[in-house]
Amino acid sequence: MKKGRLTALVPVRAGSQRVKNKNLKPFAGSNLLEIKIRSLLQIPIVDDIIVTSDSEEMLELADKLGVTVHKREPYYAGSECTNSEFFENLATVPETEHVLYAPVTCPMISKETMMDIINKYFSSFAGHDSIITVKEIKHHLWLNGEPLNYDPATAPNSQNLPDIVAITYGICILERKTMLNNKNIIGNKPYFYRLDEIESIDIDTEYDFMVAQYVYKALEKM
Repeated sequence: MKKGRLTALVPVRAGSQRVKNKNLKPFAGSNLLEIKIRSLLQIPIVDDIIVTSDSEEMLELADKLGVTVHKREPYYAGSECTNSEFFENLATVPETEHVLYAPVTCPMISKETMMDIINKYFSSFAGHDSIITVKEIKHHLWLNGEPLNYDPATAPNSQNLPDIVAITYGICILERKTMLNNKNIIGNKPYFYRLDEIESIDIDTEYDFMVAQYVYKALEKM
């Protein structure tokens, strides 16, 4: 049984490139940052929630919602910072044994799913040191003019293609020391937690934003 403090890290930055002001842009009567914070506040096993950002406006919102805030250095919120540098720096923010990485760009992940992931992680999940959310990719894939996952001469139906998954980064949980050592939120023996089409929605573009908001509002009406 894993023991120790669990801290949720919510990284947001001012310089969103593909969707301007994505984290605070009106979304279903709220915004992505507020939705993520309120969702995490419903998870009693989370000991602390830290919003780390270079944006004073985002930090002020987080403070008003009652969570811990951390002012991020500009370099680690910029596009020149690599993912490895970002994750390594992020791991230095909390004083905790375990990290729940929870970006705001996946607003469809339910509290039930988050609880299931956390409970699996703390129940000595056999042979795994981290849990990462993924989605299945059942498409005929090509790279540089060559097929990646099938033989065109005997092309299978898409449902029979190999079980390739893509990391969604929706929710990731691991020990902080592993995050520091690996400079990543993926451990040495990750468990891939499969999300369905709705919970795996990730907002990178304006189109993603529109789709996510439409689905979010539709689910609220059900």
